[in-house]
Amino acid sequence: MEDKSINAVTQDGQRCNPSALGVPKPLTSRYLPVPSLALRNESLRCWSNIPFITMPLSRTHGKSFAHRSELRHAKRIVVKLGSAVVTRGDECGLALGRLASIVEQVSMLQNQGREMMIVTSGAVAFGKQRLRHEILLSQSVRQALHSGQNQLKDMAIPVLEARACAAAGQSGLMALYEAMFTQYSICAAQILVTNLDFHDEQKRRNLNGTLHELLRMNIVPIINTNDAVVPPPEPNSDLQGVNVISVKDNDSLAARLAVEMKTDLLIVLSDVEGLFDSPPGSDDAKLIDIFYPGDQQSVTFGTKSRVGMGGMEAKVKAALWALQGGTSVVIANGTYPKISGHVITDIVEGKKVGTFFSEVKPAGPTVEQQGEMARAGGRALAALQPEQRAEIIYHLADLLTDQREEILSANKKDLEEAERRLALPLMKRLSLSTSKLNSLAIGLRQIAASSQESVGRVIRRTRIAKDLELEQVTVPIGVLLVIFESRPDCLPQVSALAIASGNGLLLKGGKEAAHSNQILHHLTQEALSIHGVKDAVQLVNTREEVEDLCHLDKLIDLIIPRGSSQLVRDIQKAAKGIPVMGHSEGICHVYVDTEASVEKVTRIVRDSKCEYPAACNALETLLIHRDLLRTPLFDQIIDMLRVEQVKIHAGPKFASYLTFSPSEVKSLRTEYGDLECCIEVVDSVQEAIDHIHKYGSSHTDVIITENEKTAEFFLQHVDSACVFWNASTRFSDGYRFGLGKGLSGIILCCLQLGI
Repeated sequence: MEDKSINAVTQDGQRCNPSALGVPKPLTSRYLPVPSLALRNESLRCWSNIPFITMPLSRTHGKSFAHRSELRHAKRIVVKLGSAVVTRGDECGLALGRLASIVEQVSMLQNQGREMMIVTSGAVAFGKQRLRHEILLSQSVRQALHSGQNQLKDMAIPVLEARACAAAGQSGLMALYEAMFTQYSICAAQILVTNLDFHDEQKRRNLNGTLHELLRMNIVPIINTNDAVVPPPEPNSDLQGVNVISVKDNDSLAARLAVEMKTDLLIVLSDVEGLFDSPPGSDDAKLIDIFYPGDQQSVTFGTKSRVGMGGMEAKVKAALWALQGGTSVVIANGTYPKISGHVITDIVEGKKVGTFFSEVKPAGPTVEQQGEMARAGGRALAALQPEQRAEIIYHLADLLTDQREEILSANKKDLEEAERRLALPLMKRLSLSTSKLNSLAIGLRQIAASSQESVGRVIRRTRIAKDLELEQVTVPIGVLLVIFESRPDCLPQVSALAIASGNGLLLKGGKEAAHSNQILHHLTQEALSIHGVKDAVQLVNTREEVEDLCHLDKLIDLIIPRGSSQLVRDIQKAAKGIPVMGHSEGICHVYVDTEASVEKVTRIVRDSKCEYPAACNALETLLIHRDLLRTPLFDQIIDMLRVEQVKIHAGPKFASYLTFSPSEVKSLRTEYGDLECCIEVVDSVQEAIDHIHKYGSSHTDVIITENEKTAEFFLQHVDSACVFWNASTRFSDGYRFGLGKGLSGIILCCLQLGI
């Protein structure tokens, strides 16, 4: 985290606010949110670089959360800080940078209206630092008096007893927490407990009442075992049930406290990323995203961390005990703030961080398992003969027409459910029809026919020496992740492309098209089954957020987002180590020149704007030469747009020519995606080109003219993917090019080249 007021560097190499070291910071304002006010507060606040929005939080404690996405509803949260998180690498002193980051996140959540509690280690390490300093100082004085200066380097530090270190460190640890929380106008209170405090009914009630009172007053309790007087753990009484747990370390303390206080979430921070299926660091170790009761037998535990009382096995036992008591648990890494600086807030937001403990096992495979299935299926697909891959695609095309009624019935459910939630352009993209399915089937057959040399085609052959030749051939990329919005027809398109190019495929569609996507995916797998490669195409139905999918760099080789420009930008930002094949917005222009044909103009403009206005290749801005204003041609264009019920927005120059103009355009870079367009006036073909370069998206741009010289000038100077002369923008389509339907046809070229 960056803060211009931070200029101290701690011994663990982290930056820390000087006030966190005991230097008070002047407070210009004080945030003491009252819960009843926080419920109505929707204002945005920000500390350091972590923004948040206060939100209403209410949940009746009972069962634990079933899915990560539900963690954002957690009201009462316990954060357990392991010894490896709180202490420095030399085990003497605290990791102040990490601690400052944790306090900032806890403060942020507290000021959202949540009830935060911290179970912390660190008193022994802090006390060890203080006692070592005192011993060294005392020894140095004695040896300087009796043995001479030269023997100072031979001084030995005696083994320090843990209880004494705890006694010496508890006050300093709490003072540090108080100084840090003060920076966020939050009060903290210390509570030291032992195992006896939970077994004595009166003490247990007193502890419960104290914690509830502190939370009521918006105070963050800092809880720790009283290591200065703690007795040895009771034998044979550890984790035997919801009512019995031996508090022998802070893992068991945090679990016991979470259940006693009916907390919604327990976050256990350690020095490993979470729970692995084998000891971390081993070659085959894989992070377990979700851990279910009963999975212990499939896990091999390693040694405990360099400091602390418990290891991962103790954490898992404590986590399962808390889960049984109705508290959700996440175990994550809290030792690398530069990498996981927002680990606590990320967990609460439902992001895939660490290992989430859940009692609800999903019906289908996890997305990680689907990724592995897609890779294996893709390799089997690539090994088929080209004719076999083409046969699969032909069969899928037949299924689209044969199963038309079932597809349209599922699509009708999606439309009915989305009617109140989606805008009209998105509803049009969501809608399927008989004509769409027929067109889709034709496009798939084109892909099948052109896919014979998609895999294994020799691009270049070079003779390096006698009897030694080097060949460059097309090969599959691997596993593709295609994310698409509101367009169920995208699923069979992209599936056919993946099949043709021998790639495994993960599909993530919008939830608004869930029913349509489900049946289309079922038909795709039915087609794949004729050659035993059903697993090559997987539909992700789990609750994984798109951002989480973009982090699976070990499973996914290429991400292709198909949707709005905002979706593409979000994917490009979220992708971690995975290339993204993004596309631009569809801000397409048609320029009407002074020498344009009247008949061609109305036909081209009508088709470009009105045939399918939600498409990315639809006309959005109509550029008209100034000399055409107040001419019969201009009147015919306007009359045609009115008949087609196209809403017109006037560009700045066009508006200046009119006494009563339509609504002036807010931006010349607008993709309407509906029966709307902008009209703007230009003085020449060069000005039209300049306008396109300034406000366009380099997608598709058109000139309408009978002057060949003017047309050639336009074609040569416009820098767009598709530039047409006397043709509709809708011609920019893979189906029209003979490559397959829509943008999919363009993607096919890239997949065939292996780029």
